[in-house]
Amino acid sequence: MLVDFALQAEREEKLDPEESIYRAATLRFRPILMTTMAALLGGVPLMLGTGNGAELRQPLGYTIVGGLMVSQLLTLYTTPVVYLYLDRMAAALRRRRHRSSQPETAGQANSQQA
Repeated sequence: MLVDFALQAEREEKLDPEESIYRAATLRFRPILMTTMAALLGGVPLMLGTGNGAELRQPLGYTIVGGLMVSQLLTLYTTPVVYLYLDRMAAALRRRRHRSSQPETAGQANSQQA
């Protein structure tokens, strides 16, 4: 969701990548957090449950809650960084491709005259 929103902002509003991913992160933070919290809170009864067979379901609850917490942190912190890194890498490749596709007009003219 963050990347899609950032790309849309870049294309439609002509924002630079830093501004677009910042805007995406600030606008999409709440819906992403709410979705994750709903799923996470659904795993809390499994984690804290007691009764018949609770010892079999508790590891699943710990896995759900822990996995969602870790994935939420990774998503919110690493997605913008990776987005900016890939954008800079693509810009460098475009520059390199643009330079290699331009013929050396001055160098060719001098070699033809000699």
